Amino acid sequence: MAQIGIVIVIGAIAISMIVALYMYTQYQTNFITAKTGEPVVIGPVEYTITFDGTHKGNKETTPTDTFVKIRIIAKNISEEKTRISGGQFYLIDEKQQKHQPVYGGFSTEDLLDDWLEPNKPAMWTTQFDVPYDETKQYNIVIRPSKQQASVDTALICITNC
Repeated sequence: MAQIGIVIVIGAIAISMIVALYMYTQYQTNFITAKTGEPVVIGPVEYTITFDGTHKGNKETTPTDTFVKIRIIAKNISEEKTRISGGQFYLIDEKQQKHQPVYGGFSTEDLLDDWLEPNKPAMWTTQFDVPYDETKQYNIVIRPSKQQASVDTALICITNC
């Protein structure tokens, strides 16, 4: 009788370990690396990110250091519209420090929050306030929105790759 109980306990432990391993692999982040100008698919959106230069802001918004500007071309490859926002992007400098985008209405292309229609590409820009050095490497990280429900994350090198 005790042997049957031990077999049941060992079986339950084995099954729970198998289920845990399956769940871990299903929700493990999938990192995709690319270089500037290469398309990358994150969830239902295909992104192409390019370095668009630096600038010193405008009359209302000036940077602490320098604004590094990127151009975002996004195409919704699904059949339903999806949300895109500037908060999905951040810049990683050579010291592995994370920089959030800065919104200042610098142009009509400045990304804050928008909807992507199915199969219609759209183009925006956003910028990050960083101590810019043209000899260093900078990367953009793209994370999917909650609505896109994807485990993919992209790391795109934009300078000195």
